Amino acid sequence: MEVKSTLQVVNEASLKWQKGVTDGQTIKALVGHADRPTDRIRTALATYEPGTIEALHWHPIEAFYFVISGHATVRNFEGEEFEVGPGSYIYAPPGIAGAHEWEVKESLQLLSMRASTESVRKMQFTVDKKTKRSYIDLDELARRGGISFKSHY
Repeated sequence: MEVKSTLQVVNEASLKWQKGVTDGQTIKALVGHADRPTDRIRTALATYEPGTIEALHWHPIEAFYFVISGHATVRNFEGEEFEVGPGSYIYAPPGIAGAHEWEVKESLQLLSMRASTESVRKMQFTVDKKTKRSYIDLDELARRGGISFKSHY
């Protein structure tokens, strides 16, 4: 029997930067995207310019971020602040209780990971800090395949 290796080795310098979900953010899709499909994980390298604010938001799946360089303030659903820098990691459980906001103080670079490659599970819902109302723009919902999809249950 012949076995062929499926190992993939890629230098991130060979990948193109893409616009992120907010102004001031760019991403490089590492794995779990059309060019490098995976079964269940999605990982991206993300950069944020100083002064970038990614509004309070949540995801229907868990999210994990590992800070490579730079500094930011991360706020949770209750407004509690956490200063993060190189070596810090942020785990956001699924649902509104895991909502988080980024205020970038110094050019920030991090690894962003999700435990799903399904677009409908990667949707991002913005939270109004005053009313706690949660919403998603129709264009973003359509981009993520959320207009109509198979139940998660």
